[in-house]
Amino acid sequence: MSFPPPLAMPIRIHGLTKWFGETRALDALTLDVPAGTCFGLVGPNGSGKSTTLRSVIGLVRPDSGTIQVCGHDIATELQQARSKIGVVLDPLQLFERLTAREFLTTIGELRQLDPALVIERGGQLFDTLQLAADADRQIAGYSHGMRKKTALAAAVLHRPRLLLLDEPFEGVDPVSARTMRSMLDRFRTGGGTVVFSSHVMDLVERLCDHVGVIHEGRVVASGPTDELRNGRRLEEAFIDVVGASDVDDGGLAWLG
Repeated sequence: MSFPPPLAMPIRIHGLTKWFGETRALDALTLDVPAGTCFGLVGPNGSGKSTTLRSVIGLVRPDSGTIQVCGHDIATELQQARSKIGVVLDPLQLFERLTAREFLTTIGELRQLDPALVIERGGQLFDTLQLAADADRQIAGYSHGMRKKTALAAAVLHRPRLLLLDEPFEGVDPVSARTMRSMLDRFRTGGGTVVFSSHVMDLVERLCDHVGVIHEGRVVASGPTDELRNGRRLEEAFIDVVGASDVDDGGLAWLG
């Protein structure tokens, strides 16, 4: 997969605010994602990671703020923006009564891709992701790892410039995770940009060259991973940024 030089930053978010009833999920969140990076979006549970990703693809409508995807404002050019994005959400959005091959055929039709091209790319994706032997089985019978790989194949089928992945390695066995990482490396080698949310610091530290830390709906730190680490483990830097409450061991004395 190769792309022309990027004309615009893959994601530019400014002042994004979103309320769900009385709860403020995003609080004037601002974030830029450089082209060609593997960008880890990290934060405590409920910090706003998933809401941010869903806002970028237009599934959540923010109350204020702007989002640009590859130069397209999603408020006025949502379809153009979506054509540049591949998405793997959590929970997965799959048609379970279809086989993986039928699923990719359906995605290709929705993307208005040439059927012969879908067959060619689908075969290559199944081989790379080690799904070829199971491509004609119903997705309903797949393991969690196989489902994740099927979703990833569908996300890259149309050669997007940007991949948005919500907890892509959650519950995935080491073999499947390694296969998926190899696919993401190949995607980035061709000039693509990967953004994935996670709360597993070790994983982000291994895979991501840039990190954005979200806390209480705001980006509280963002930049190259090594700069944010500053010689420490990423988990330690993360705790310094978001803070951590001391645990009252006395309150659980009965466990001892």
